[in-house]
Amino acid sequence: MTKILGIDFAPVFVPLHRRLETLAVLHFVFIFFSPYFTYVLAFYLLFYTRFWWLPLLYLGWFYVDKDYLADFFPIRLVKTAELDPNRNYIFGYHPHGIMGFGAFVNFATEATGFSSKFPGITSRLCTLVGQFWFPLRREYIISAGTKRIRSRESIKWILQRPVPGQAVVIVIGGAIEALNAHPGSHTVVLSNRHGFVRAALVYGADLVPVFCFGENDVYFQYRNPEGSFLRYLQFFGWSPPIIFGRAALRCVLVNCAISVGKPIRVNQCFNPTEEQI
Repeated sequence: MTKILGIDFAPVFVPLHRRLETLAVLHFVFIFFSPYFTYVLAFYLLFYTRFWWLPLLYLGWFYVDKDYLADFFPIRLVKTAELDPNRNYIFGYHPHGIMGFGAFVNFATEATGFSSKFPGITSRLCTLVGQFWFPLRREYIISAGTKRIRSRESIKWILQRPVPGQAVVIVIGGAIEALNAHPGSHTVVLSNRHGFVRAALVYGADLVPVFCFGENDVYFQYRNPEGSFLRYLQFFGWSPPIIFGRAALRCVLVNCAISVGKPIRVNQCFNPTEEQI
């Protein structure tokens, strides 16, 4: 670490694998924040220039960089209980964090070896419908098995498949929980978010608690307490946080451990009451 005028700068000479890990995180951050520009550019390059090969090369990189993305922090998956491959599951994931690195890496890629830790279980990460509104971005996230969280048909399609061992992963707190993502804080949002419990009852899927330790430590977020003017401005369908962190990535190196808990057995009930939920 080089220090100039009281400022700590990252070392210049680092191993190649660290550069690749940094590139993988930059890729994820770039995709998260710039859907409009990137996909218009990709469409233009693909169909109107001689550089059509660049978007295709980039798509190939998407399948390679997932391991580097996990190794950057690093992110690891911790198994605390067995999951019966003859049952279906709804994973309730907390916290959302700013970008949900842990949810994506663990349940939309094989970077942490999900299928080897839970043989016979197929995980599908759910996200907001708005993520599917952008050309090419839609195909990008669908290729990772991602489904629409606000589409009951998507969850129904997964949990009613003839093959058991299906796991729907829902980041329950959503964008509101992202606004509570501060280092050292673990505020979860559950109030009025019981739809996943209703779905578990209707389709007879067991509930699995999942928690990512370190997700909220990846970014520093400006203070935005409840009732503040900043929180009022952030109260949209997509709640944009104001963040700062390390270098161009704006994130902090922190160990992220995702703990998959013991499943809660759920007996199927086609018309659950509010009391049951």
